[in-house]
Amino acid sequence: MPIPEDVTGDEIDKDVRQELQSLPKTLAEDVAKNLVMVARLIDEDPEGAYGYSRVALRLASRVAAVREAAGFAAYATQKYSEALAEFRAARRMTGSAELWPVMADCERGLGRPEKALDMAGAPEVHKLDKAGQVEMRLVAAGARRDMEQLDAAIVTLQSPELASNSVQPWTARLRYAYADALLAAGRENEAREWFAKAVEADRDGSTDASDRLAELDGVEFVDALDENENEGESAGQAADDAVTADAGADATDATEAAGAADSADTTTEVSDAPESGDKD
Repeated sequence: MPIPEDVTGDEIDKDVRQELQSLPKTLAEDVAKNLVMVARLIDEDPEGAYGYSRVALRLASRVAAVREAAGFAAYATQKYSEALAEFRAARRMTGSAELWPVMADCERGLGRPEKALDMAGAPEVHKLDKAGQVEMRLVAAGARRDMEQLDAAIVTLQSPELASNSVQPWTARLRYAYADALLAAGRENEAREWFAKAVEADRDGSTDASDRLAELDGVEFVDALDENENEGESAGQAADDAVTADAGADATDATEAAGAADSADTTTEVSDAPESGDKD
């Protein structure tokens, strides 16, 4: 797959660069460039990112960072079985529990929420940092909802992290998940309160909490772009109608002028004709 000229491979994380040092220099550079493309495209073009991840995987399948990148690319394209296999491979190489929550979420994607819940109670969870533990809690709550256990999902999300007033990178998503679970359980007033709290914490727009809050408040948004397009279409139709009307008027005028000319010619012919009493 083509690599843009502005991609050098130096953009990758220093820890990943260190892993690639086990490869020949030229090969390491090629792998690095493909990994950069995975990171660049994974949000906006997951299929493109997946393609670059497969290239990196063919080049360096024994590098943990490559297996991890391939896992996330597969996960982004909902290829959960493939993603899970790559995450397991990366975990075997590193021994880290960091990927445990996303591995559990793959189990959910494969229709196995019970397995995800088992993983949420495994010893590996205690090895996660705070962000990883919150992520595991989100996955477990999602698994409860998959099993239609709404009350259990709500209880799963109730935690010191949820109650804290400090804003952390996970705060908006945690509050949003709690609000969404409350709404699904029919607790609309509480849901509105927590969607509002999610909005306060969502500094980078990672959730659509503001839209959900507006929906609960009965606010309807009008797409300005669609409105302008509709106005343009109306104006265009009006212009077409005007052109058609002008063309019709011109045709009518031409017809009337032609009729008048024919009448004038007829009158001239009649006046020029010899009267019955005239003699040569």
